[in-house]
Amino acid sequence: MTGFGIGTKESAKAKYTVEIKSLNSKYLELNLKLPKVFSEKELFLRNECTKLIERGKVNMLLNIEYTDTTVNAAKIDTQLLKNYYIQIKNVAVELGEDVQNALALALNLPDVINYDEDAADEDEWKDLLSTFYSALEKFQQFRDDEGAVLKTDLVKRNQSILDSLEEVEKFETSRIPMIRERINHYLEETVGKENVDRNRFEQELIYYIDKLDITEEKVRLRSHCEYFAKALNSSDANGKKLGFISQEMGREINTLGSKANNAQIQQIVVGMKEELEKIKEQLLNIL
Repeated sequence: MTGFGIGTKESAKAKYTVEIKSLNSKYLELNLKLPKVFSEKELFLRNECTKLIERGKVNMLLNIEYTDTTVNAAKIDTQLLKNYYIQIKNVAVELGEDVQNALALALNLPDVINYDEDAADEDEWKDLLSTFYSALEKFQQFRDDEGAVLKTDLVKRNQSILDSLEEVEKFETSRIPMIRERINHYLEETVGKENVDRNRFEQELIYYIDKLDITEEKVRLRSHCEYFAKALNSSDANGKKLGFISQEMGREINTLGSKANNAQIQQIVVGMKEELEKIKEQLLNIL
């Protein structure tokens, strides 16, 4: 399921921004980018995303913009720089060399310039965390809104299959007499009416018609459709369950079509299959 959410918060020290985007995926694929100063919090954030987002190809960006740009500015260890500079000049004098760039050399030596990246305090973490939950709340609301639209569409298509099943029953009453008449007419033309053993004919007809009976398929299909509707109304994440139910619906519809032996019923079955394919496509967007 796609989703988007952005949260922002400003304090006296900084502005915090968290942006979450997701695309469809069977599993949770989380790409998390956060400031280095909070790298130790990555595992906690990943666990929260696993628990609250569940599925999707998710890109999450957490950013901090400090109001005072000097907060995280580089700092020079002046005493260490002086020591390096003096040593470089002394070595140059001893070797009789003229060093024009002694200061530049000293600046590039270890530990002269330090970046204060690990100075975030607990208040900063609390501000960033509240921004994270704010973005996550908007992200979930986006998903809820999309889910409501998908649910309406799925309910309509599921009901369409049930309505088509009612149409099948209208043609079913005339189906068996038509099959009986067709077989009887074929026998009379082939072997002659006087040569047909009526008792044997009735026995074979009962066996044949029993093979074409679609009562069980209708009962199971209706049951699957009702269970599908019930699962749709559940508050749990039922994407996989709905997928399994739709597979069972497909099996019953296919069997119904193969047993129909009736042009009108087979046309109705084609319509059922079209609705079911659209249901399966939409289920890829369901958690």
